[in-house]
Amino acid sequence: MANFSKSNVPQFAVDVYQNEYLPEGGREVNAIVTVTATGGGTVGSAVAAPHLYSPGQGPSAAVALMVDCSGSMDYPPTKMRNARDATSAAIDTLRDGVHFAVVGGTHVAKEVYPGGGRLAVAGDTTRAQAKQALRSLSAGGGTAIGTWLRLADRLLSTADVAIRHGVLLTDGRNEHESPEDLKAALDACAGRFTCDARGVGTDWEVKEVTGIASALLGTADIVADPAGLAADFTRMMETAMGKEVADVALRLWTPLGTTVKFVKQVAPAVEELTGRRTEAGPRAGDYPTGSWGDESRDYHVCVEVPAAGLGQEMLAARVSLVIPEPGDTSRPSEAESGGGSVRNLGAQGLVRAVWTDDMTASTSINPQVAHYTGQAELAQAIQQGLDLRKAGDIDGATAKLGRAVQLAGASGNADTAKLLAKVVDVVDAAAGTVRLKAKVEEADEMTLETRSTKTVRVKK
Repeated sequence: MANFSKSNVPQFAVDVYQNEYLPEGGREVNAIVTVTATGGGTVGSAVAAPHLYSPGQGPSAAVALMVDCSGSMDYPPTKMRNARDATSAAIDTLRDGVHFAVVGGTHVAKEVYPGGGRLAVAGDTTRAQAKQALRSLSAGGGTAIGTWLRLADRLLSTADVAIRHGVLLTDGRNEHESPEDLKAALDACAGRFTCDARGVGTDWEVKEVTGIASALLGTADIVADPAGLAADFTRMMETAMGKEVADVALRLWTPLGTTVKFVKQVAPAVEELTGRRTEAGPRAGDYPTGSWGDESRDYHVCVEVPAAGLGQEMLAARVSLVIPEPGDTSRPSEAESGGGSVRNLGAQGLVRAVWTDDMTASTSINPQVAHYTGQAELAQAIQQGLDLRKAGDIDGATAKLGRAVQLAGASGNADTAKLLAKVVDVVDAAAGTVRLKAKVEEADEMTLETRSTKTVRVKK
């Protein structure tokens, strides 16, 4: 996803929130890094009127819409019709000039439109043709999502564009290929396009769908009632059309003797990035963040520094934003890029460590760090609690989900608190005292699991 013109790139800013003071012997440094992109002109009016763009205006993009056409999409019969309507709504939201294709997915992947291994270019005529082609979609066959993703990748790779994006809809489990085959497909597609994944109904596997979105740096959600698909697809496509630049990496440079313990996105959702690091020269590594429009995200960086004496201070880490471009011959200085060939987006933040004998200074926890540590624990408590509930461990599930209720209330995460209240009866939210509900709607449990990683921002 290499090409972009500078006119398409919003302005990036980096803010670091931390308590830089460590006690004597202290080594762990935590910081919340807020990355904000502004000035792309993609939120609001441009998205609300997508057809105001003409070919050649705005960032170049390609989109592949992958629609589940397996046999289960016929139960109830309205599900397939809702999927067609939702895909039509997404096609209507495409900007003029955007390259696109529709893929029908069963145990094999089929080009629905335009066919011939090509992408169409969005305009009045091609949008109408694509919606006409959707009428031929019918349900029948199995589910092999890896084949859908590989076909989408082949189609998207034919376009010389800045943004490549997929939208995947499924209603069932990936039963016609092995987990290893799906993982191989995700590994092959990672970094080549981003993908939002949606599960419709309640017969699909949450960890499969969220795993797809996570691997491809997209969003995942449940649409329990198929009638809600069109509205969801429209919102999803509007967001995709708002992306201005792809392949942004958070570059972390650390001095000699410093170890990176973890890097994770903590807002708008918790996403572990530590294992996705790619080396970027001496003591520097890149962590992928995907595509950006006008938006803000928060990242939790934790590093371990060498012990130092009282009164000493050091730079524990330097954070910058880059777009790695292996073919770029205009190499920035090694100090700026870590030795790699990149476009540096000009935003930088510094993480510091200062050793002090002031106990008040060294023991206070930065509010942002405390908040997001709690949000990450909230997501983990929900997932563990639901797993224990499914395994029949009532006491374990009650303890974990009780802790989740406590954390959701303390952090002001009202949306998650409401979802939890559909799975447990809350006796005392502040104390985390709950009882598991005897009967829980499957859609409510799946919604809680799917949205468990969504976080709220720190109250300023």
